[in-house]
Amino acid sequence: MFLPLTPQEMQARGWEQADFICVTGDAYVDHPSFGIAIVSRLLESLGYKVAMIAQPVTDNDYMRFGAPKYGWWVTGGNIDSMVAHYTAAKRRRSDDAYTPGGRAGRRPDRAATVYCRKIRALYPDAQIVTGGLESSMRRFAHYDYWSDTVMPSILVDSGADLLIYGMGEKQTELIARALADGVPARAIRCRGVCYLTNQLDLPTDAVSVASYAKVRDNKLSFAKATRTLMDEQDAVRGRKIIQKQADDVFLVQTEPMPPLTTEELDAVFALPFERMYHPSYEAQGGVDAIKEVEFSIMHNRGCFGGCNFCSIAFHQGRAVTCRSHESVVAEAKRFVKNPRFKGIISDVGGPSANFRHPSCQKQLTKGLCAGRKCLAPAPCPALRADHGEYLSILRELREIPGVRRVFVRSGLRYDYMMLEKDDTFMRELLEHHVSGQLKVAPEHCSAHVLDCMGKPHIEVYERFANRFYRLTKQIGKEQYLVPYLISSHPGSTLRDAVNLAVFLKKHRIRPEQVQDFYPTPGSISTCMFYTGLDPYTLKEVFVPRAPDDKKLQRALLQYYKPENRRLVETALRRAGRTDLFAFFGLACAAPVPDKTGRRPKAPRTGHTPKGRNIRR
Repeated sequence: MFLPLTPQEMQARGWEQADFICVTGDAYVDHPSFGIAIVSRLLESLGYKVAMIAQPVTDNDYMRFGAPKYGWWVTGGNIDSMVAHYTAAKRRRSDDAYTPGGRAGRRPDRAATVYCRKIRALYPDAQIVTGGLESSMRRFAHYDYWSDTVMPSILVDSGADLLIYGMGEKQTELIARALADGVPARAIRCRGVCYLTNQLDLPTDAVSVASYAKVRDNKLSFAKATRTLMDEQDAVRGRKIIQKQADDVFLVQTEPMPPLTTEELDAVFALPFERMYHPSYEAQGGVDAIKEVEFSIMHNRGCFGGCNFCSIAFHQGRAVTCRSHESVVAEAKRFVKNPRFKGIISDVGGPSANFRHPSCQKQLTKGLCAGRKCLAPAPCPALRADHGEYLSILRELREIPGVRRVFVRSGLRYDYMMLEKDDTFMRELLEHHVSGQLKVAPEHCSAHVLDCMGKPHIEVYERFANRFYRLTKQIGKEQYLVPYLISSHPGSTLRDAVNLAVFLKKHRIRPEQVQDFYPTPGSISTCMFYTGLDPYTLKEVFVPRAPDDKKLQRALLQYYKPENRRLVETALRRAGRTDLFAFFGLACAAPVPDKTGRRPKAPRTGHTPKGRNIRR
């Protein structure tokens, strides 16, 4: 049974008042891949009456249940509302997979802030807790790409009383019990939260970073603050952090909450999710976001890969925890009983699908290393690579009666796979769990760009590709690699983009999709984009900002498209690589006009515009 979305559904349960009301920028989808679904089901499991408000617009939407007995839980949705609304080029999107019927514009820009403000206006004494990706990544002063400004903590702008950062199950339970006991939200000081206070109430055992005013006005201060914030996001060694937001207004982040144990994670995924959107959306065309995840299994959390452009390290954290075999298999067996299940488990993954344990034993007592990555630019000698447990789970899932296929479609770290000297895991993966294409993320080929991304160098991908195609041939299948690539990432010059285009063409790779770098709040790469500095070395980083430059870099990655020929030609000229015209099948470089403005006749090259040899 879904939680109440309407007053009629609440009345059907015999409730006069909800204890907590959850407000979300997404449609109401009761599935464990939706954070607010986990929070609401967890609150329900603790014995509280929970009602849902999805994508409110009018005052009546917020007031449909009246005021809750204890408090409000507010999230902008599964993704940042600005990312949901705008492309990397700041163009308005035409659809929204998290909205019924895919309609764009149902949620407001900066949804979490708008929702909190509206609740405060309607219910001045409300206890408001905000969380989820949008709030978590904006908890400190942050660069906002869409307004091209540095903004204060979302707690300042939204008026919320308390912010949960990271994966918030433990915080949710502690906060709910405190609110039920009459403790004001602003007075709660558990791990894994942020709150605003004055100078007299500041903790003495905290590290301070530059104030909002200073990081707004000084890019070096912004970069230094970013490093401190990143290094302290560790549940073992992380300290409290203080950042001044305004006169006598200070943000305090308490120490990170330890990740859930295997037993705790199992309990979360055993909650009675409907694994579907609310039935009221059916007449509107349903909610597209459910399609890829309805019958997928998330077996882990956290990612020790720590890519600089990714939000996971600052939100979920780098410590990997996982569910038990029994929990994963039990979830799959529940699929078989679902009349919508067609026998295909679409994914068994997580942030990085093939991580099943901490990267090393040291981190359990010392924490993950500050300022260092486990896999890039080269694997740490202490890193443990073992796919045995993951492979065992995949084998168990394949044997369940009623399960026809089990796929792995979420991010597989190929660099981690390459640490396994034995082919057993990769061979079995390719034989049973790939549906023709395996998506992996080399992102670029230039070493210094990959260093800016926090990714391994391209030679690792090349070795992996050779291994992939060798094993694919051995098992008698025709399968392909689909590489994810990022254009215009900080550090990438036009010449780097040319080199990447050459790499792609030499390897006969024709990317159908290319992602322009998207500077979202809170990441290391976004710090580089805004400051032009690497926060760990404080060295200058080239940043392609001009729309024209970004357009050229993107076109180079899709060099084969006829509509990109003119852009590729322009890019090669600007990069001083007209020697590559023939390589890309372009007409020979047109000579530079002489002083009279006339172009001299081009010399004969022996090539047609299509690059075919011709007879002289």
